[in-house]
Amino acid sequence: MTSFSIEAPAKVNLTLHVVGRRDDGYHLLDSLVAFAGVGDTLEFRPADTLRLEVTGPTAGQIPAEGENIVLKAARLLAGAAGVTRGAAITLTKRLPVAAGIGGGSADAAAALKGLMRLWDVVLPAGTLAKVALSIGADVPVCLAGTPTRMMGVGEMLEPAPALPPAWLLLVNPMVPLHTPPVFKARTGPFSAADPLTDSPRDAKALAAALAARRNDLTPPAITIEPVVGEVLAAIAATPDCLLPRMSGSGATCFGLYAEESQARAAAARLAAAHPAWWIAPARLLS
Repeated sequence: MTSFSIEAPAKVNLTLHVVGRRDDGYHLLDSLVAFAGVGDTLEFRPADTLRLEVTGPTAGQIPAEGENIVLKAARLLAGAAGVTRGAAITLTKRLPVAAGIGGGSADAAAALKGLMRLWDVVLPAGTLAKVALSIGADVPVCLAGTPTRMMGVGEMLEPAPALPPAWLLLVNPMVPLHTPPVFKARTGPFSAADPLTDSPRDAKALAAALAARRNDLTPPAITIEPVVGEVLAAIAATPDCLLPRMSGSGATCFGLYAEESQARAAAARLAAAHPAWWIAPARLLS
């Protein structure tokens, strides 16, 4: 088999309600997850051993060996499938790390897909789901790769209603924000689950539906990194922005727009004002 590539699109939590907490301390979520047309790329080639090369604009933020999540996914898959062959993987890293858009989880999900193809193995759905969850809470939804209602700690998934054409502007202030401290800083009562039940007719209707819901992790994220509030305010101030919101546990935030030209104009405006920020306009994948 010759080499081939698989995309690892950014995960975006359009909503995120914290609905409870298990006895072991893990929080229970009810989240509408979608994906953006920007992300990392993984290339796969046959090899006798398992090896990984990391390139790209944000490659310096992650290790190429040891605890790299792509290698973790590869080893767990090989163990579950009884594979002894290797693979040469090249990860082109574009997404920022610890950013609330599932960059590592998307990479791990793409690794599972690519290696199953390279090694010509098919795991039973239940086994694959267990492998994915053992890698990370967001890996199962990234493996699904379509708009999804994600529940529990990430293990309960069901298809979301179809989303209309829309554009996103992803913005990260290049400040890593790790998930555990954000959950720890959350206070107050838990939220009720409020899933999206109908397909919005257009981007404006989608924004209205999302505005009736929220991301419960935004206040604690701003407490830890006040720049998240600055990012949200900057996005909200761009013309034609239908909704500003934080994704996941931050620090990446997004603006929702009806048209590509609007998202790109907003990107240019923010890039001029904040040249150190990571800014990426992208289609909302449906």
